[in-house]
Amino acid sequence: MEQKLRQLREESLKAIREAGVLDALEAVRVKYLGKKGELTAVLKQMGSLSAEERPKMGQMANAIREELASALEQAKKDLGEKALEARLAAERLDVTIPGDSVSIGRAHPLNRVISEFSEIAIGMGFTIAEGPEVELSSYNFDKLNTAEGHPARDRQDTFYFTDDDSVLLRTQTSPVQIHVMETQPLPIRIIAPGRVYRKDEVDATHSPMFHQIEGLVVDEGITFGDLKGTLNEFVHRLYGPQVRTRFRPHHFPFTEPSCEMDVECFKCHGAGCPVCKGEGWVELLGGGMVHPKVLEGCGIDTDRYSGFAFGFGSDRLAMFRFNISDLRLLFENDTRFLEQF
Repeated sequence: MEQKLRQLREESLKAIREAGVLDALEAVRVKYLGKKGELTAVLKQMGSLSAEERPKMGQMANAIREELASALEQAKKDLGEKALEARLAAERLDVTIPGDSVSIGRAHPLNRVISEFSEIAIGMGFTIAEGPEVELSSYNFDKLNTAEGHPARDRQDTFYFTDDDSVLLRTQTSPVQIHVMETQPLPIRIIAPGRVYRKDEVDATHSPMFHQIEGLVVDEGITFGDLKGTLNEFVHRLYGPQVRTRFRPHHFPFTEPSCEMDVECFKCHGAGCPVCKGEGWVELLGGGMVHPKVLEGCGIDTDRYSGFAFGFGSDRLAMFRFNISDLRLLFENDTRFLEQF
């Protein structure tokens, strides 16, 4: 038995030295010191020894067990350090190499204009109102004094959801006016930015989906002069006091009298170019005094109250603000274009 123990000691120490990785070292431990290991198998033969040999062999076996355990622990420590060094070498970072630049996003030019206009409006005493994009025809047309048979209600111009044309994608943000007048107390001073939809052909200044900002003021003693002064103030705060404007008579079913407001072409400054179609002016918005029928339909006493409303395309406003000549550029998601703003 003594010879077996000595041979087992030599074999196990050699196996420990040759184990190159932690998994192999664990296999050596199980082979020699495990419950079914070779040292345990030798010790099970102790019963066949004489009383004089048994203590001597037991002492020798315990010494070998302790020696192997110590050798295994040291080998485990050494292999762990080597594995850590190899990992550090493989994952080493050269801190002198320039890092990758981080791309930082920015506000879309359209959102910037809407935010700027909203801040100006809030500073002038307006609040922000919102309404649904999927709207009832009664709010989009009827309550805005746009009766059946009006060209705006044609299926060639509007996106309808139902066969009876009662539900549609709103063609303007004007329905928000009705929702506000039906639910909010007077006086009213709101703007309503949002998306609207029409069956327009895509070109440099038109899109089937675009953005509008609606404005509404209802109070005692409101006049057309208040409308004109308010709109001029908005334009001058957005583009500067040097920008020229003009008002032209127009017709909208929900305002009376009505007007359109033009600004001097930002491209040619009045000389005439393709953007302004040679006129020197570009239409910015439409507005007017709220039609008495619209006010009365919302339960407002027209003998005491009057109001004005206006609406314009935010997309076109962004074009003027940033000298953009083609509306389509705003929706193409070309970062080369958007990075300019």
